[in-house]
Amino acid sequence: MPSYNRLSNGGYASSPSPPASPLRSPRFRHGKARGGRFPPAGGGLRGVVQRATWIVLSVLLRRQAVFLFAPIIYIAIMLYYMSSVVPSISDSPVPGSVYRSHELFANVRHDMNADTSTSDVLESIWRQPYRGGEWKPCVNLTAEGDLPDSNGFIYVEANGGLNQQRTSICNAVAVAGYLNATLVVPNFHFHSVWRDPSKFSDIYDEEHFIRTLRGTVRVVNKLPEYIMDRYDHNMSKVFNFRIKAWSSIQYYKDVVLPKLLEEKLIRISPFANRLSVDAPSLVQKLRCLANYEALRFSNPITKFSETLIERMKAHSADNDGQYISVHLRFEKDMVAFSCCVYDGGEKEKLDMDAAREKGWQGKFTRPGRIIRPGLIRLSGKCPLTPLEVGLILRGMGFSNRTSIYVASGKIYESERTMAPLREMFPLLQTKETLASPEELAPFKKYSSRMAAIDYSVCLHSEVFVTTQGGNFPHFLMGHRRYLSGGHAKTIRPDKRKLALLLDNPNIGWKTFKKHMANMRSHSDSKGVQTRRPNDSIYNFPCPDCMCRLNRSEVIHTANP
Repeated sequence: MPSYNRLSNGGYASSPSPPASPLRSPRFRHGKARGGRFPPAGGGLRGVVQRATWIVLSVLLRRQAVFLFAPIIYIAIMLYYMSSVVPSISDSPVPGSVYRSHELFANVRHDMNADTSTSDVLESIWRQPYRGGEWKPCVNLTAEGDLPDSNGFIYVEANGGLNQQRTSICNAVAVAGYLNATLVVPNFHFHSVWRDPSKFSDIYDEEHFIRTLRGTVRVVNKLPEYIMDRYDHNMSKVFNFRIKAWSSIQYYKDVVLPKLLEEKLIRISPFANRLSVDAPSLVQKLRCLANYEALRFSNPITKFSETLIERMKAHSADNDGQYISVHLRFEKDMVAFSCCVYDGGEKEKLDMDAAREKGWQGKFTRPGRIIRPGLIRLSGKCPLTPLEVGLILRGMGFSNRTSIYVASGKIYESERTMAPLREMFPLLQTKETLASPEELAPFKKYSSRMAAIDYSVCLHSEVFVTTQGGNFPHFLMGHRRYLSGGHAKTIRPDKRKLALLLDNPNIGWKTFKKHMANMRSHSDSKGVQTRRPNDSIYNFPCPDCMCRLNRSEVIHTANP
């Protein structure tokens, strides 16, 4: 029996085919109208138009499939129409997409300097009550009795900058503790960007690290000789786990632990971000213990940082020793990577193109890559300039007698770009202005040690201002919460709102101040936050690393 197929002779072979459609309407077979729906066309131009219309309508009515082209015709007409309108619209940039902060500063400078109503808010900035009571550190994990026999040694290579390495160290402690392994003091991987050859003991107090973890996690500063002899003192011969980023702790138990039991020594390189943010309570507490208690900067860094802190307090005598610290990310590489456009003109463009090509060969110029600086600015992803930081702080109510500490690398075009900020805050300081070249010399050539100094001075400021995000403010905000009863005491400007405000040079000083006061109040209200799922304990130590104070403890703290 033949198969059923509507498109072949089978099944419908005997069905007659429909007659072929006529090539044209029967009304025009002889080129004459035969009456009917349309009257005969008259003579002249009018008759020609009527006849043409008659022909078109007859064809459309006879062959209704032509109506499928109606949407295409409609779109074509609309595009033709819009093409005459769009150019006049595209000439005007979208509000918030262009850098005009320098124009705003020029317009409000006089009113800002003449504003006598501005009262320094440094002493009363943090007014938000603690929700559910204040918090106190509580990460004591010391076990009673001796630890069980170790399952083997774990050797990790911490890569990245100072705070990425810090993540690796804390995660390594957590993994070693969870697997009942012995952790070898992490080795710092030399990075081509930071180019810092510092070892663990150059940045952190190694003895304090091992001592603090004793009784919870075994830590040794070197492998035993019998282990090293097995691998001819060559760590490259040790089995290396290539672990995916953000792997769960269960993966380490199911996959890494059996290999550890077999080999008694495993290497994990690289190790940055190789443990998921969310983890069981034990893992989080091990991270807390490592980050907030075991990791303490080395003695040279600690002593030098304490000297700079005392000098900052001396410069802040008018405010009872309180000062503001600002993490300013306006280095050339940061500006280049952001692809944002500022007010540097052609020189800025040439500088940024060269920096992008040098640092990220071809990444920004590959075919198909489209860069939209205006959209980046509207999204709040552009680094704040020193001028913008000054406008924000003055708008929030901080007077020009407030001491500012700026933590940063080498600022792009610093002489030009830092001038407005210094004008608005004459008491501005950096580690280079607080210390002599001789005092800085032991740290100057080491980026991680210089970052550690900035970290320490920022940690003890009354107000911390973050301008761009990244690991530095991420860790610092968590550490400040840990030391300040759960409050980060940090200003995080809403850069999406700022893009719109700063793109309006005609905004009045009073109106601008009102917006900045609201932004300051919002930072205060967000200061005390507990960790949610997928949040990091390095940013939100409550409740994993801290406990709530009871009422009697709160009263005692307030009235010691």
